[in-house]
Amino acid sequence: MNNYMKSIVPIVEAKYDSFTNVEKNIADFFLANQNKMDFSAQNVAKKIFVSEASLSRFAKKCGFHGYREFIYHYEKIFAPKSEVVTGNTKKVLNDYQELLNKTYSFVDEAQIARIVKYLFEAERVFVCGKGSSGLAANEMESRFMRVGVDIDSLQDTDRMRMQSVFLNKRNLVCGLTISGETEEVLYLLKEAHKKGAKTIIFTANDKDIYKDFCSEVVLVAALNYLQQGNVISPQFPHLVMLDIIYNFYVNSEKYEKAEMYGDTLRALKPGRPQIT
Repeated sequence: MNNYMKSIVPIVEAKYDSFTNVEKNIADFFLANQNKMDFSAQNVAKKIFVSEASLSRFAKKCGFHGYREFIYHYEKIFAPKSEVVTGNTKKVLNDYQELLNKTYSFVDEAQIARIVKYLFEAERVFVCGKGSSGLAANEMESRFMRVGVDIDSLQDTDRMRMQSVFLNKRNLVCGLTISGETEEVLYLLKEAHKKGAKTIIFTANDKDIYKDFCSEVVLVAALNYLQQGNVISPQFPHLVMLDIIYNFYVNSEKYEKAEMYGDTLRALKPGRPQIT
């Protein structure tokens, strides 16, 4: 039995930038609240000085049919926990667990299946990112090239801009940006879209504008709401989601990919025959 649980909190966090001021006020209440109470529309509307209609619109923007369904899922976060986490080590591990729970809440297996299809169909894949996201992009290149994907990672601004000139509809471009605002990454995705390439953004912020130039918006867990976010590697949310996609990809043609991976490992062993 696993300890993962679906939570709507990361959904609210991801949608936050797209909310109106009234909706942000509602979101702030649910994100900051730590206590179970009477969450009826009448009581909450009175408590935070909004209308019941505003609560309904907020719930629908979060992807629910109405406020009642939203509250049904929200109240699950108050389920009893089996352990009180104490100590520095347990606190860090608990934050990782929270990130995993958030990732579990975001995972859409139908979307992952589409992404795997894009990976199989693309003649060449480019994955880009800056800073810690760039390190995650490099890791994606390292892993997928071992199973036969023609993939390049781009972390340099000039390389991203130069590569945009040569993109075509047979390419797949993945952009990694936790904030969703990295200029160079967004530029490459937009240029790729103009040239007919499939485009995927991996981000913690769900903005409507991405739909204009991204084939898929993959939500990853946000770090900024964690108390100990500054001690956890910012690559981690990207790497967890990439591992899930990698697992789907490898298992779609399990025998062939396992054999290919074994061949790459043997090629990397010291003392291999020299090519003359």
